[in-house]
Amino acid sequence: MTELVRAIYEIETALPLEQVADVMAGEQSSGTFVAVARETAELKRRHRAVVASVEELPPSGRPPLPGAAGDWSRARRARVAIDFPLHNFGPSLPNLLAAVAGNLFELREVGALRLQDLELPYAFADAYPGPAFGVDGTRKLLDRPDGPMIGTIVKPSVGLPAEQLAALVTELADSGIDFIKDDELQGNPPHLPLAERVRVVTEALQRSADRTGRLPLYAFNITDDISRLAANHDLVRDAGGRCVMVCVTTIGLSGLHYLREHSELPIHGHRAMFGALSRSPQLGLDFVAFQKLARLAGADHLHTNGISNKFYESDDQVLASIAAVRAPLFGGYQTLPVLSSGQSPGLAPATYGLVGTADVLVLAGGGIHGHPTGPAAGVRAMRSAWDAALAGEELDQRARTDPDLAVALETFGRR
Repeated sequence: MTELVRAIYEIETALPLEQVADVMAGEQSSGTFVAVARETAELKRRHRAVVASVEELPPSGRPPLPGAAGDWSRARRARVAIDFPLHNFGPSLPNLLAAVAGNLFELREVGALRLQDLELPYAFADAYPGPAFGVDGTRKLLDRPDGPMIGTIVKPSVGLPAEQLAALVTELADSGIDFIKDDELQGNPPHLPLAERVRVVTEALQRSADRTGRLPLYAFNITDDISRLAANHDLVRDAGGRCVMVCVTTIGLSGLHYLREHSELPIHGHRAMFGALSRSPQLGLDFVAFQKLARLAGADHLHTNGISNKFYESDDQVLASIAAVRAPLFGGYQTLPVLSSGQSPGLAPATYGLVGTADVLVLAGGGIHGHPTGPAAGVRAMRSAWDAALAGEELDQRARTDPDLAVALETFGRR
């Protein structure tokens, strides 16, 4: 029996839906815009993608993408499933995307097209081992067997000299934080090269651990050309660092998979630039599809955004993203959802109530660093708020005996 990849799209077109779905299937497999001599019936039987279903949806009312064919006043919208024979491209993520996405976004026949989801055969599990650490491995490294993992991002994002970075990391580590990460804007800049940043941070963390007995994870941003990823990883590992970070979209799935094959450390997957692929409801890639690919390629942690975030996504979209990352893939591939963007202590009860799990890494940048009495107080307030949420305790009640939380709620508000 032929193994298949099912790709699920949302399309809108001024042409007949079944005709457009058939064009999509042919364009991305054995066909082109005209019949050709060697596209025999036997070849099509073995290699042509097949339209599995066309489910009509209400029209969106949106204008078409540039270059769309037909009279848009007659536009129709549908959810289309197409089955691609795996033997056309094999269990390869780059070639998978060439097949199921490829030129589809440029077809005149569609005025909107978005890849919503992928159903993949187990051949991909054989080819891609996925995250090496995931939720359980990260908890073990953090010595945090339960409850949410509380983290932050270095702020200001760029520009801190070495001595100020060391002081900030020391304050955060001494406060009991679980996780710190470079901002995605901090790569290997001349003012503070990666090698110097790694040295400064690992020394500060170790001095704190000697005092406190706890060693938080610090995710060093090693995003770079693929040819530099292994060396950057080794620089972190050899200095005693315990986590690396990459921007999944900018290094690509092949870069992430390359790093996964080499890495001895957890890989923190940032989604910087993902909005370019996803923000328009008419075009691109839904997070549900993206997260499957990132998990296969080896992301141990993956940013999903958080509720009431500072970006464009609604709470419903964020919750769908978190649920997607938590859903088993081939029975495993346990990637840790990372809640970020505009997070603060006042969101803890609502977040926990909506997400329904503490298996999350909650990152607060301004919500920690912007605490009026300093980042350490911000960390304590975040921890206290989440402890209250898990205990079913009202934040205002806890704030009566917790001045750090009281100040945080006054400063950032509550949901």
